[in-house]
Amino acid sequence: MLHNQIKYSLNPLYRKKSFLSKDQLTKPTLKLKITIQKERITMYEAKKFNSIKQLDGISQKTMEDHYKLYEGYVKKANEIEEKLKTVDKSTANQVYSDLRELKLEYSFAVGGVKNHEIYFGHLGGNGGEPTGAFLQMIQRDFGSFDAWKEDLKQTGLAARGWAWLAFDWNTNKLFNYLGDAQNTFPVWDASALVALDTYEHAYWADYGTARATYIDAFFKNLDWKIIEAKFKAVGIDKFVQ
Repeated sequence: MLHNQIKYSLNPLYRKKSFLSKDQLTKPTLKLKITIQKERITMYEAKKFNSIKQLDGISQKTMEDHYKLYEGYVKKANEIEEKLKTVDKSTANQVYSDLRELKLEYSFAVGGVKNHEIYFGHLGGNGGEPTGAFLQMIQRDFGSFDAWKEDLKQTGLAARGWAWLAFDWNTNKLFNYLGDAQNTFPVWDASALVALDTYEHAYWADYGTARATYIDAFFKNLDWKIIEAKFKAVGIDKFVQ
């Protein structure tokens, strides 16, 4: 599935508010096919992304090697799911047990899948700024677009793994979260909109220790149409005041 045919699951808290009709949920937005995931997924599959190529400031080799790591997360997530079917649960223990290790590493593998799907999904654009309700919400919660951008950049420099822009469904506001590992999630009941990978594999071949320069290149390649489509598909735009 190419990144311009992304499927999104509607946040359950928002679904209760019934802001969107069935027709609105499936209506194409900005020429992007937005549909709600309904079928049960039994195995993860590596998706295809238009961003796996030479980008502005990020080499094709870096993107291709990075994608291979993503494929590894998909493979391991499925492998662990199979092992969990036969694990001996009677030996479960918080210090060490097969169940503990499998469950812990499953969260790491699945985090690697989900984080990278956001990351690859919204790269390949021309950067710039978002528009409409999304820009208004960024300005409301950060003061200005430049202030948000600087905050995400500094959050990325402070992170050991990821920095996310996410919408918190409990506070109804945007926030830049920091994570040190694949299984460090922003917060429960939050929808991640932008995912900045700050692991060295995302930039070392191109920039060495110059992470800040890589982050500048990341901004140059964001596809705001993709990000805004998710912003609208899950109904966050309804909270702009």
